[in-house]
Amino acid sequence: MRLFALAIGAAVVVGLLYYVAGLRRNIAAAKASGLPYVVGPFSPWFLPWQISQHVWIPIIRLLPKAWWEDWLPASTRDYSWVFRHDDFARHGDVFLFVSPGSIIMFVANAEAINQITQRREHFPKHIDIYQILNQFGRNVLTVEGAAWRAHRRATAASFNERNAALVFRESVHQSLGLLRFWDDKRARSESPTLFTAQEDVMRFALNIISYVGFGLRLPWPNEKAPDDLDPVSAKYGAAKPPPGFRSCFVEAVGTLLENIMTLLLVPRWLIARIPYKPFREAAQSHDDYVKYIDELLKLKIQEVEKGQRAAKGMDLMGQLVRSRYEATKGPGKPQPGVLSLDEIRGNAFIMLVAGHETTANAVHFTLIHLAGNPASQRRLHHELDRLVGDKDPEAWDYDEMINPLMASLLGAWMNETLRVLPPVSEMPKVVTRDRDQPLVVDGARYVVPRGTVVSLCAASVHNNPRYWPTKPSRFSPGENDIHEHVPERWILGSEEGGGGDDGSHGGRARNEEEEEKKKEMEVEVDGADREDYGGFQGRDTSAKLFRPESGAYIPFSFGARACLGRRIAQVEVIAALAVLLREYSVELAVDEWASDDEVARMGRSQKAEVYGRAQASMRKVVRGATSLLTLKLHGEVIPLRIVRRGEERFVNWMDGEEEEEEEEE
Repeated sequence: MRLFALAIGAAVVVGLLYYVAGLRRNIAAAKASGLPYVVGPFSPWFLPWQISQHVWIPIIRLLPKAWWEDWLPASTRDYSWVFRHDDFARHGDVFLFVSPGSIIMFVANAEAINQITQRREHFPKHIDIYQILNQFGRNVLTVEGAAWRAHRRATAASFNERNAALVFRESVHQSLGLLRFWDDKRARSESPTLFTAQEDVMRFALNIISYVGFGLRLPWPNEKAPDDLDPVSAKYGAAKPPPGFRSCFVEAVGTLLENIMTLLLVPRWLIARIPYKPFREAAQSHDDYVKYIDELLKLKIQEVEKGQRAAKGMDLMGQLVRSRYEATKGPGKPQPGVLSLDEIRGNAFIMLVAGHETTANAVHFTLIHLAGNPASQRRLHHELDRLVGDKDPEAWDYDEMINPLMASLLGAWMNETLRVLPPVSEMPKVVTRDRDQPLVVDGARYVVPRGTVVSLCAASVHNNPRYWPTKPSRFSPGENDIHEHVPERWILGSEEGGGGDDGSHGGRARNEEEEEKKKEMEVEVDGADREDYGGFQGRDTSAKLFRPESGAYIPFSFGARACLGRRIAQVEVIAALAVLLREYSVELAVDEWASDDEVARMGRSQKAEVYGRAQASMRKVVRGATSLLTLKLHGEVIPLRIVRRGEERFVNWMDGEEEEEEEEE
């Protein structure tokens, strides 16, 4: 027993010495970098801390503030989203977090982000963090170097303007289906209040990615499948599980994504043995999803072997199988640079996550903010009336409409949602381990220590007031509106948008000479990766809207490793919102504060007061969004009402001048 105690004591002493030595070494490196730094007791990304911090943070906050105020905020889960730019205002837009085991550089500076993302060889993706996503197979998100180039080129082939036009048409089709689904739901319900907007929009996005990614046409639950529907789509779109499955395809994917972190972090053998219903459902969804994907993969291989192609749609999985088959002259002869079948499965999973959940969240959050901003919603209605008129959405032409829509207030609404609520609030990079890397910030040259983990803080740089036009806040006296959802800040010269102290719009100061200088700065990044890896090469915002400094707006990341499907996602969001708002308005439900009969008896001031409560509640709930794989609402619902234009109770007059009555034809 004594020897055992001595061994434990020796281990503790060695551990303490290692801890102190590591801390001293990393502090010395941080000092040599020239960057500001804070010191913490452990890495913010230490997994046990990430899992249990909700227990420890309240206890730590009971200690003297000087002990924790520098390091605790950056150690908080969803740091960039929770604190936005506030903590950077204390430490600087680029600062180091030093702990015994690592150095992390947090970045909310556009110039630094521009350099880091363009110098891919010097600041590669921190793929160690993404390895848990490999359980379905390696994919374009989880690899680097030559492997990433192979994945990127294989997957980029389908992301072009021709297929963006297909996505536009499919998004229009599915948006009309969503409206019919909501109309049917209202007809069958005693209340017109919608509590399922998030899951319904998820179904909308799943229908699109199923068509785009796998060639499946999934009918809405309230719709009868068309007679010409192919057998595979009929099977995967069925409301009941097919033979050999315990859940239908839609349920399997939905449950899989809802429980994804459990499935990624807890070993499969353990999940199956834990007598807890959510774990059993997670395991079941995983098993069914794998069977569905394996079945689809076999079907795609058979199609390729027979020389068949999907009749419609992009069919990304089919394209990956076809490129493999054509390169190997058969699915069983792998060659360097050609994706394996496991890697095709892995990329299929990433398609579902990136092409499904992120787009659905963008549409859902935009609908919520439309309901919370009636005056801007009215302006958007007038803009859509001008752009689309009474033309049947099914007849909308992509080439004719996409650029005007992207350059309109509708595009500004999408951009602002992605600014305020980026799909991923932090994006990890890492400095190569072979040498330190220089970084220029605001004219000063720094040296980032080798092996430093880099966190590009999207939510923070999106809220950095140096990059965005602002004006005084409507809700927080004495502050500006940088944290608020104000689409008009993207409209150049807009009196409703943000501006300086004189109320003018900050975007007007960006003359052509300044824009040219910024373009030159974007090109002149030493060590920038200029290779063409395929996919959309354009900017993420319309040239006719406010153009933030390069690196200040990164909802789809930036540089060579920017989201491959960002153009597809934007097209999908724009088409969906255009269809939904062409004939409908979105209002917040006020059921919690007043019944329909009570609202009907209210005057304008009473209605404004009750709607103000709903708006305040909406803003509070949105601030409670959290990240699993993407930023979304978890366990919280913001009730909405989707009403035909002209039948609004609030949106047609709230928060602005009363609209002039239109003449009835």
